[in-house]
Amino acid sequence: MLLGNTVLEENVIVLVVFFYLLCLVLIVENGYILIMLASEWARCGMLPPCDKILTCLSASRFFLQLVVGGKNLYVLFYPMVFPYNTVHQYFSFQWDFLNSVTIWSSALLSVFYCVKITTFTYPVFLWLKWRISGYMTWLLLGSLGISFVIAFLFFIGNYHLYSVYSGKSLLFQNYTGENLKRNLERYYFFPLKVITYSIPASIFFLCMVLLITSLERHRKKILHSNSGLWDFRTQAHTRALKTLLTFSILFASYFFALIVNASNILPSEKSWYWGWQVLIYLCTAIHSTFLILNNPRLRDGLFVRSFQL
Repeated sequence: MLLGNTVLEENVIVLVVFFYLLCLVLIVENGYILIMLASEWARCGMLPPCDKILTCLSASRFFLQLVVGGKNLYVLFYPMVFPYNTVHQYFSFQWDFLNSVTIWSSALLSVFYCVKITTFTYPVFLWLKWRISGYMTWLLLGSLGISFVIAFLFFIGNYHLYSVYSGKSLLFQNYTGENLKRNLERYYFFPLKVITYSIPASIFFLCMVLLITSLERHRKKILHSNSGLWDFRTQAHTRALKTLLTFSILFASYFFALIVNASNILPSEKSWYWGWQVLIYLCTAIHSTFLILNNPRLRDGLFVRSFQL
């Protein structure tokens, strides 16, 4: 280690430790959600549509953190290894699949809340209010299928790039391989990630805008009414609006971090890599905490278990 890089190396160690603490927090949080909802499912034989989405979301985040932890541990111990080798392909396929499931589950959660809570009287909203609960299982299965296709498309690019590097001469690897790597990252991987991230993110933000608009309109209507319960209802709607805004900001931060990470515009220093990893999963950890605190069953179960301990 060079003397000039001592501070940088110390920063990297701090970021790595903080990153794995975040991984541990996310595994515990989403493991708790998964256990609570799975036990409820096993006891009652069914789950409400909202809890089905939360089960899918927590399961994807739980296994995603295991994959992320393993992949970054591999990067930490083997920093000079070729980034498209078979081990990286193994981790990347799982990461692409689970990350896509996470984003689509978040989008479906926003769709469900938007349809069930909004007070719009358009025929399409009224039709969805009656139908979406029955369609939720199929929507979740569809998101799993879409996520598998997305992960397979990334795997094709990774495998093709690795086959070029491993099956040709050294001169071909140094010249054509580098050009192929640069072109695939610029014209295949990045556009594919932007498209696959942007579609569910657009659905999420559209539903959040509609939901916030509906709640704000309803809050103003209550304020101008003569009901004696206007203060209580206004406070409830205000809390709901703050929660939705928080969810939107956290999801936007996660989405933005993924896009920047996919663009390869970040410097190649280790501190930037680990710092960006911390930012991505810090947003996820805060969002998982909000999911627990805003779900009565999960919140009450957490307090009961804490009291028993």
